[in-house]
Amino acid sequence: MNIEQARFNMVEQQIRPWDVLDSQILDLLFEIRREDFVPEAWRGLAFADLEIPLGENAMMLSPKMEARMLQELAIRHSDRALEIGTGSGYVSALLGKLAKEVTTVEINSQLAQAARDRLTKHGADNVKVVQGDAANDWSDGAPWDVILISGAVPSEPTALLQRLAIGGRLLAVVGDAPVMHATLWTRLEEGFQSLVLFETVIPVLQNAPQPERFSF
Repeated sequence: MNIEQARFNMVEQQIRPWDVLDSQILDLLFEIRREDFVPEAWRGLAFADLEIPLGENAMMLSPKMEARMLQELAIRHSDRALEIGTGSGYVSALLGKLAKEVTTVEINSQLAQAARDRLTKHGADNVKVVQGDAANDWSDGAPWDVILISGAVPSEPTALLQRLAIGGRLLAVVGDAPVMHATLWTRLEEGFQSLVLFETVIPVLQNAPQPERFSF
């Protein structure tokens, strides 16, 4: 397989057509080698339009979803970012190139260590991998300018919204399959502004809080 041709095709055939046009994001997709973050058994599909199993009930999101999420957050180089669900560490590496500093929290210790090793190898010195459960809340280091939840949650992440700085943005995919909505919240001086971006379906974040549901 011609790796660079596959990478080019990923960007031009999957990511650009999904309205990811930010040149900084697109350039990073060529700079950060996605295949280095994919498990060996799946490396041949590193650039395919699909989710890749990471083990431990975790999945690597599709390339177009990763890129679109980052674009919608409009990350500045002065931003402090929190990622919930490190997974492979690939999105963490991209975040590290966009933001001033990144804390990424992974519930599974083996995945956290593997991601830490990959990020160190790639020189992502401003990315800190923490093993823990941030599905409900994460107060350490708050307030944050950017929070990215790398997995679906069934309802609005109320506690995490409170960890945003004024002007901060949180992106999460909310709902239950087959109907989920990628939603962007911005914290204002008083309250929050929310914007539904698009419909999608992605794997549920491990330990995502479950809302009370009506039963007969």
